[in-house]
Amino acid sequence: MHYFLIAGEASGDLHGGHLIEALRRRDPGAVFTFLGGDCMARAASVQPLVHYRDMAYMGFSEVIRNLSKVAANLRTARRSVLMAEPDCLILIDYPSFNLKVAATAFKAGIPIYYYISPKIWAWKKWRIRDIRRMVRRVFSILPFEPAFYRENGFDAVYVGNPSVAEVDERMKKTLPREEFLKKYGLRDRQLVALMPGSRFGEIRNNLAVMNLALDQYPQYRGVIIGAPGIDDEVYKANGAGRLPILRAENSVDVLVHCRAALVTSGTATLETALAGVPQVALYRGNGTKITYEVMKRVLDIDFVTLPNLIAGRGIIPEMLMHYCTPSLVADTVGPLLRDTSERRAQLEGYADMRRILGTEDAADNTAKAILEDFGF
Repeated sequence: MHYFLIAGEASGDLHGGHLIEALRRRDPGAVFTFLGGDCMARAASVQPLVHYRDMAYMGFSEVIRNLSKVAANLRTARRSVLMAEPDCLILIDYPSFNLKVAATAFKAGIPIYYYISPKIWAWKKWRIRDIRRMVRRVFSILPFEPAFYRENGFDAVYVGNPSVAEVDERMKKTLPREEFLKKYGLRDRQLVALMPGSRFGEIRNNLAVMNLALDQYPQYRGVIIGAPGIDDEVYKANGAGRLPILRAENSVDVLVHCRAALVTSGTATLETALAGVPQVALYRGNGTKITYEVMKRVLDIDFVTLPNLIAGRGIIPEMLMHYCTPSLVADTVGPLLRDTSERRAQLEGYADMRRILGTEDAADNTAKAILEDFGF
């Protein structure tokens, strides 16, 4: 079969790569065309039509500044889907872009599947209408999502969360501490990971806050975990200071050697939790207190980070918008650096979250379901 996949950011590329591997195991003659990144390229043995680093724009203002690129990427995707005539289109999150491409594929009669549902339960719930109309099946990776879909007249299925297996497998391959320190030329000090996001706008808004917050704890060494597709110069131009930028095949390779982490809200918060590293989630964004108040009214959820949403309670602190200041972040991360009740409570919360997620193989379950849909 010929599969056309679209992932518009680093986490989608990672999960898309594992899905391609699962499809190839079950369908050895599979052919792939995709928009994505290096993980998908390695799995498919072909290069992406468009790399996600040229697609991952954050927020209204950044999209407007790059409107010509966004439009060009959309034209490429639509034209390529029609020319390729794939057996199916597999969308991976990234709804603003993906649902537009889905409309083109739907008109052409191409079956559409959604792997990793967009977070329509949080905002833009009206997108459920497009999904009901165009998408054949939704494969959810968050255990609370199927209930939302059922309440809105669509039957989604929880296939497991791919990050569980990805992190567990990676943790088996991490270097011993002495080798890790030698590889990166680091002294044996307590480390704190800084993960300011995988988009230019996220790095611009959050990295300097992280660095300034950590300045309050000079006994700890901050290290930036470099995101795929982001050059070192981007970090240096946006508040990295003298912090080392560590390039690892996977963020877990670094996280396991860190006492704590400062993480921009997103999939990285879940990966950090699965790695068992206490964290503070932060997201400065482009706004102010007014933006925060508007956001609270628009988002129909109590939390924004995945660990908290999955557990249904506040496991990790969320420092958002005007609360995301160096002094407040420093005050919040401090107790997590020591052996305190706050640190122990967070680690216990991680264990609860893992139990809720389970151990299903999300990529393989999804590949199996798609092929069964075609009678294989």
